Amino acid sequence: EEKDTIRSLDLLYRRVEAEIMKREATPAMRLLNDLLIMYDGFNFEEWLKKCKKVMIDTFPREDPFSILVPPGFESFDIDKHHGPLRPSLEVDETLLRVDFVREVDALLQEVRSEQSEVQDEPGFDPESVAKRLKQQEKQQTIRQVEALLDLAIGLKW
Repeated sequence: EEKDTIRSLDLLYRRVEAEIMKREATPAMRLLNDLLIMYDGFNFEEWLKKCKKVMIDTFPREDPFSILVPPGFESFDIDKHHGPLRPSLEVDETLLRVDFVREVDALLQEVRSEQSEVQDEPGFDPESVAKRLKQQEKQQTIRQVEALLDLAIGLKW
């Protein structure tokens, strides 16, 4: 019973810590986290389709019109010179695709350099097997992040 209590407290602590980290994270890292959480572990292609839809909904369109009229100024009437002169405050949270790509790429570079230092654990004792499984899980996550980065780079609206 004491062990169950300790496990429950540990789980609660991890959830609180994760929530704090999520709130302190940049918009790009929050989006990456949300996309990774969406993966159910089974259908990779279906997950990528869902991620593409989320990215299209999240990133502002990159077309000639959006370059001429930045987000927040869509309601400005250029003929009558009437409308907002400043974008609304919510535009400050806009995540550009290029910022997402830049941050995720930097994260991948950092993780890859750490992974190159990690060596496989020989043997079949429980500790070695646990370390190998943890390493495989990290590799799977890295592949998912690489797929998300490729998806963001090649995203078409």
